[in-house]
Amino acid sequence: MNKKFTKLFSLLFTSIAFSSYAADYPAPKEADWVAKDFRFHTGETLPEVRLHYTTVGAPSGEPVLILHGTSGSGASLLTKNFAGELFGPGQPLDASRYFIILPDALGAGKSTRPSDGLRARFPKYNYDDMVLGQYRLVTEGLGLKHLRLVLGNSAGGMQTWVWGVKYPDFADALMPMASQPVEVSGRNWMLRRLLVEAIRRDPDWNGGNYTAQPRGIQLALEQFDVATSGGSLALYRQAPNREKADQIITQRLAQPFRGDANDILYQRESADDYNPSPDVERIKAMLVAVNSADDERNPIELGILEREIKRVKNGRYVLIPAGEQTRGHATTQNAARWKEHLAQLLQRAPRRK
Repeated sequence: MNKKFTKLFSLLFTSIAFSSYAADYPAPKEADWVAKDFRFHTGETLPEVRLHYTTVGAPSGEPVLILHGTSGSGASLLTKNFAGELFGPGQPLDASRYFIILPDALGAGKSTRPSDGLRARFPKYNYDDMVLGQYRLVTEGLGLKHLRLVLGNSAGGMQTWVWGVKYPDFADALMPMASQPVEVSGRNWMLRRLLVEAIRRDPDWNGGNYTAQPRGIQLALEQFDVATSGGSLALYRQAPNREKADQIITQRLAQPFRGDANDILYQRESADDYNPSPDVERIKAMLVAVNSADDERNPIELGILEREIKRVKNGRYVLIPAGEQTRGHATTQNAARWKEHLAQLLQRAPRRK
């Protein structure tokens, strides 16, 4: 398949995907903005960093920033269960009223990534760098001086906490989901470490200079995903016996791997020094944190979010009960489970600028 045909197919696929999701809200638009002389937290620099983003609605609307999970993209949020529950007429983020910005994080989606060419020589980035990229996109690229809302899920939820700490006056409201404002630890950290070690110890890794994607990476990713997402009730309902469970795993492993090992390694390690906890008192925006009771990565029995939310002046914690419709860490991908709390947040949060 030549490059011209590949690009045409990609554009056609994107168009079909967008049209299927956008029936009840304006058609999404994609664009790139280039951040010049980007300085990473390590002191390393790149002369240019491409930041890809998707928008829904007119730029004259109140601006809202929505942040995706670790290996996702802005466009990956344009699903029936997410955008379809939020962006339509009369919904909490009605695109006739809001200008919705969905950036691809540094290192993910169509933004600048290690797989673009630098591979293992790409600067080590962390969540502070990713949020800096989002901030520069919003301020320099789009010319905005304030946001009505920053909302994020999973890694995007963690970055929402960072937004509140780093830029306490920039947004009226914050909604971090499937996340906690503390360093990654316990089983969550151990499973992340095992995933990273599985990549680095793969015989095909070659220090990140592989000629083909390491053969063991898909198995490692599936192990991580099954262990940290999906929900015990939902997985048992799908696989009530060994035969059904084996069918699911066989199907998942049969899917072609479309990612890149360097990108995945950098994405996972970007959370290594994440820990906004010491500074959560700096948060000024009205904040509603949403987690699910069966979230495998943020187990409620640890009581971490109940403890931390008390330190947020205008903070509130919403816990979605585990049940037939929850999916563990993936529960918050379904906006129907929490959109009423978003609507309340937007009604109550004062406009500070």
